[in-house]
Amino acid sequence: MSNAAPKPASHTISDVERDIGVAKETLRVWERRYGFPQPTRDFNDERTYPLEQVERLARIKRLIDHGHRPGKLMTLSDAELAELGAKVIALAPAVLSDPDLATAMTLLRGHQGSALRMHLAHSLLRRGLRDFVMGLLAPLSAAVRHGWTGGTIATFEERIFAETIQHVLRPAIIAASSIDDGSARPRAPRVLLTTMPQERSSVGLLMTEALLALEGAHCISLGPQTALADIVAAADALHSDIVSLSFSSRVATRAIADSVTELRARFDGSVQVWAGGSGALLARRLIGENSVVALEDIGAAVARWQAHTAKS
Repeated sequence: MSNAAPKPASHTISDVERDIGVAKETLRVWERRYGFPQPTRDFNDERTYPLEQVERLARIKRLIDHGHRPGKLMTLSDAELAELGAKVIALAPAVLSDPDLATAMTLLRGHQGSALRMHLAHSLLRRGLRDFVMGLLAPLSAAVRHGWTGGTIATFEERIFAETIQHVLRPAIIAASSIDDGSARPRAPRVLLTTMPQERSSVGLLMTEALLALEGAHCISLGPQTALADIVAAADALHSDIVSLSFSSRVATRAIADSVTELRARFDGSVQVWAGGSGALLARRLIGENSVVALEDIGAAVARWQAHTAKS
């Protein structure tokens, strides 16, 4: 007899927004415009979505994140959506030509968690923290994301990957944060790192923290899924200069823009708000170029902050 918890037969509209990253308003528009999804109603006359519709919505959202239009996707069968997802995988960057990346992906897909952790730990020692993050983890994370999009990486495998990265990166971040070569440096920013409640992934957060630590920043991570009011309270209590948020493409662009805009308003210029991750890149038109800080731009962003602080 299986001890696995049964999947819920239906999901509320709030569940779908949180778990898939499609805003409630968008779900209602799709329902009117395309006739899908087709929710049922509970005893409170609230929309509920059967599991098979939620799974189809997840496939559609993944493909939208890769540039496909919802109007076209709504007309496709489940088999056609799966085929299109497979093509997305085929078009993914050829990251697996790197032996470290290929080995990591093989171990992940083979559910060899301990071997994956050991492999990544050895790669970190050989490459050093910066190249480990930029040369291995960033493209590996993209490959895992593409795999999830195309259905070749299961959600539980993606979560195993995230936990493994946590175990490998955290000691390296602590070590990088403790390095002091005795040289005179500009004042280092105090950075609070977290994600909004819609974002459960911690991988982008960890990669950002690692690169910030290498720039000498004083980092405090709250982990993922922190309520906006708690972010504001923490930034105030900890005298933070910057709040760095990570967004994957699962979070709706409007939700990203609303979160960043609200935080800016709460801080009223006293704290900078940085947004990173694939979701932030998709939302950059809504939140502004200056608020989007990609991994490769972290060093330059810290330098800009230091230059601005020195003048004020």
